[in-house]
Amino acid sequence: MTLDPITLEMLWNRLLSVANEQQVALMRTAFSTIVRESQDLACGVFDTRGQMIAQSLTGTPGHINPMATGVRHLLAAYPPAELAPGDVLITNDPWLTSGQLNDFTVLSPVFRGERIVGYFGNLCHAADIGGRVLSADAHEVYEEGLRVPITKLFDRGEPNRELIRIIRANVRTPDETIGDLYAQASCNAVGARSLLQMMDEFALGSIDPLGDAIIARSEAAMRAAIRALPDGHYEHEVWSDGFEEPLRIRAAVTIAGDQIAIDFAGSSPQSRRGINVVLNYTHGYASFAIKAAISPDVPHNEGAFRPVHVAAPPRSILNCEPPAAVAARHLVGHFLPSAIFGALAQAMPERVIAGGADPIWLSVWRGSRPDGTAPFMVSNFQVGGMGARPTKDGLHTTGFPSGVAGVPAEVVETLSPLVQRRRELRADSGGAGE
Repeated sequence: MTLDPITLEMLWNRLLSVANEQQVALMRTAFSTIVRESQDLACGVFDTRGQMIAQSLTGTPGHINPMATGVRHLLAAYPPAELAPGDVLITNDPWLTSGQLNDFTVLSPVFRGERIVGYFGNLCHAADIGGRVLSADAHEVYEEGLRVPITKLFDRGEPNRELIRIIRANVRTPDETIGDLYAQASCNAVGARSLLQMMDEFALGSIDPLGDAIIARSEAAMRAAIRALPDGHYEHEVWSDGFEEPLRIRAAVTIAGDQIAIDFAGSSPQSRRGINVVLNYTHGYASFAIKAAISPDVPHNEGAFRPVHVAAPPRSILNCEPPAAVAARHLVGHFLPSAIFGALAQAMPERVIAGGADPIWLSVWRGSRPDGTAPFMVSNFQVGGMGARPTKDGLHTTGFPSGVAGVPAEVVETLSPLVQRRRELRADSGGAGE
């Protein structure tokens, strides 16, 4: 199948609208504020080989990229021959997807008759997964909550009632947690319905040729952008307070022709606290940093990953091994773009931003309502500002590199007995931003 540029552009925009419809369905049916308000999520459409073709408009790099590279683990556990219409797969294994137990990945095959023509996936932060909630207090992943291996959330359209019972018994807010899982499965079904309509409308027997064309163009554009940079080896490091001792993140970026290698050798060893980062999450934020700096307009899919190679030593803070505690991995992982930008500034100083308030922090309020009804749990992100841009100040209260949103005061007060007295901007609290 050969696609002319006009047809390809039409199909590409239609595919984006399908992915965005999937995302809207998720946000409108989700129970938790962290999905519905903060948009701590990712949605995407995959070809029959599990390669991400397109993603929705909203989402964090720590969800989108680990989902994109993690789908292969779900399909290895459940090959296409073992799937049937109505099946939905699920896992929250940190080492297979986005690095913490609070994130559930849900994947659904799209059947056209008896044949799989693609997959829809999403990854969302769960309202609760038990354990110590979301903190760095744990010393092992077993303390951090319930760990669900790759299994079926729905089997031929029927919910996995035993799994749902296990999850409900292990979380503080079972209605929110299970409600979000149903929303995750439902939004995949919405995406599948729209994809099949698109295939019928354009007489597409398969989306693989479309996916191949999109992925090939993305890869070519990314390689061309890398090729325009001067070859060389560039290094930078950033520091954080840590717990036992200060943490070092050391990035070495090597540009050679149309490829970039990022090596985090020299970074701190694995911690005894819950701030460790799995390699898939490290890869997610490292590849995002390269794309954001070098080729932000290129569609982010399988093709954008191929020229970027990421490595970190085993048992280091950026490539931890089980049973390391990982719940607050974002407190370290969000420093990665700044470390990489510091190295890239030597090759492209006019195109990268300075470091800023990189890690977000997440307040989780939980307790009992005064009237004695069901317990409540409200999560809210807070962020500082972005680092300065080459020709402009940084942006206030903008969550870079995460991209998550805060929860409005009205929502916090509606869903909990909390009252927010004041919310204001501390101007220049991190400097003038120059």
